[in-house]
Amino acid sequence: MDIGSGSGSPGLPLAAASPHRSFSLLDSSRRKCEFLRPFAAELANIRVVWGRAEEQEREAYGVAVAKALAKPPVAAELALPLVKVGGVAVIWTGESADPAAVGRVAVQLAAELESVDDGLLVLRKVGPTPSGFPRKPGIARKRPLA
Repeated sequence: MDIGSGSGSPGLPLAAASPHRSFSLLDSSRRKCEFLRPFAAELANIRVVWGRAEEQEREAYGVAVAKALAKPPVAAELALPLVKVGGVAVIWTGESADPAAVGRVAVQLAAELESVDDGLLVLRKVGPTPSGFPRKPGIARKRPLA
């Protein structure tokens, strides 16, 4: 699942490089989803989903990626509830990101910070998402977990 896919990065290149795996490109903007549909039609392994992360099926994906979605703790809160136990959430961050803060959020969502490397945080899901997550749309950005 590429959350907040926007112009299709990184979901489209990942799908093109891995034709035997399924990919979902999620965006809350209908306009962006319509932009992605012709590209997705060229690759049989892509599904474009118009909606919000908070409204998607919990624990349905092996991997969730988030690039430029939100500040890293918020991106973690939006991504981790979508990931199956044992799966990972990969979050692209800027150099100013605080991995310790993301690690604290991960623990609240039954995950652990597995690695930090060149602006990528990898969070491993170690248990089921606690009830109450994901929170209602918009709440993670208004009141981020700490």
